[in-house]
Amino acid sequence: MTCIIITYYNFFCFVDADDVLTKEEQINLLFNAKRKCERTIKSKHKIPEGYCLPEWDGIVCWPEGAPGRTVSTSCPVYIYDFNHKGHAYRQCDTNGSWELAASNNRTWANYSECAKFLAHYNQNQEREVFDRLYLIYTVGYSISLGSLMVATVILGYFRRLHCTRNYIHMHLFVSFMLRAVSIFVKDVVLYSGAALEQMERITVEDLKSITEAPPANKNQFIGCKVAVTLFLYFLATNYYWILVEGLYLHSLIFMTFFSDRKYLWGFTLIGWGVPAMFVAVWASVRATLADTECWDLSAGNLKWIVQIPILTAIVINFLLFLNIIRVLATKLRETNAGRCDTRQQYRKLLKSTLVLMPLFGVHYIVFMAMPYTEVSGVPWQIQMHYEMLFNSFQGFFVAIIYCFCNGEVQAEIKKSWSRRTLALDFKRKARSGSNTYSYGPMVSHTSVTNVTARGPLALHLTTRLGPVTINGHRNLPGYVKNGSVSENSIPSSGQELHIQEEEPSKNFQEEKTTPVVEEERETVM
Repeated sequence: MTCIIITYYNFFCFVDADDVLTKEEQINLLFNAKRKCERTIKSKHKIPEGYCLPEWDGIVCWPEGAPGRTVSTSCPVYIYDFNHKGHAYRQCDTNGSWELAASNNRTWANYSECAKFLAHYNQNQEREVFDRLYLIYTVGYSISLGSLMVATVILGYFRRLHCTRNYIHMHLFVSFMLRAVSIFVKDVVLYSGAALEQMERITVEDLKSITEAPPANKNQFIGCKVAVTLFLYFLATNYYWILVEGLYLHSLIFMTFFSDRKYLWGFTLIGWGVPAMFVAVWASVRATLADTECWDLSAGNLKWIVQIPILTAIVINFLLFLNIIRVLATKLRETNAGRCDTRQQYRKLLKSTLVLMPLFGVHYIVFMAMPYTEVSGVPWQIQMHYEMLFNSFQGFFVAIIYCFCNGEVQAEIKKSWSRRTLALDFKRKARSGSNTYSYGPMVSHTSVTNVTARGPLALHLTTRLGPVTINGHRNLPGYVKNGSVSENSIPSSGQELHIQEEEPSKNFQEEKTTPVVEEERETVM
């Protein structure tokens, strides 16, 4: 559990943090360090007389030591759970020999600073923290995945919602879903329960007792490499589709003549194509220069091939967010000029800001440059909970704002539900043989034979939910034409209700006249 949480965090926080590794990978790293130490010792031409000799103790390559002095060396970075800012210590006695521990007649060494993380993670309190963090991001990504699937189906099902703006929303939804799925797959492929327990039980003495490296079989890491590569790609595409949303909204506000259809393919290339390029470069370089076990291990500066483009997208999106907030504040001041109620202006601005924050991924900025190794205790827990909560639930927030709380989407759902209800009512009345049917305040005494004879027309009429059209003009509820009776009046008994069939294309064209900018403004305001 500890390994999963820290690995997840390292991928989402762009810092110089250590990567998690399995026991087999740890052993391979130890043997690489051992071979390097042996080469270093052989390369030494002369060691002063009376000095303690350099040697490999199974963990650290110790340099020569002056007689009667304490020798210190940095905790090795190739051991995952070590405190890499600490030091290990040995004592060289006056005879030029390393001091022995009286209890076991072995060379004495103090690894307490290095091994403090090993003991720290075994505490019950820390176990509870990691279990809680794992639960948070598992539940968060599961909820986000389910809500995004529903939102994507809704936007794809209703044809009137098919426009460039919603196409971009759907791409963003898909990127969030792929990000969540890749995280779950990566956890399953990289970390099994048995392997985690085995890694968490490893101690300093276990490391020293290793006598041979496990047989190297690169084929066993193919699935792991694919999982890590796909995870990085879908993570990058998610950041870049968030950037596309920011660019699109910014273009609608600041470009007078903006053809959204013209730029749709360009946005698609930015969202899916740009991440594919730098992730492919990273995979090629990694396979050529650092093809060691699974690619979840750190490979020095190679990580910046992926991290710099993602950091660039985050910073650009944050600047777009600040500029849009500035414009909204200016418009609110101009609209409410001369009014005394400034609190309402601030409330509107605050609402717009809160809506735009998850859409632009503003929360990435907060701890973006702060390594988790720089903090500890309560601040560390706050940072981890913050990252896990917002990263995992961001897709859920985006689905709510762009789909479930969108007035246009709600209107289409209501229309579809009303049409279905009216169609079922027609069928039920026809089967029962009744000569009347009702819908809302309207009552009709049309005969059953009439309904049957005009079946196609009746089915078409069940899809009409807008105001009644008379002489080519929309007659809204409450409107009374000169010399006529209000359309909301209930027909008298025996009076037949006649509704002319309207061409679908006309209704569709009227729906299309709503400006896209106004729809986006309603979303953020």
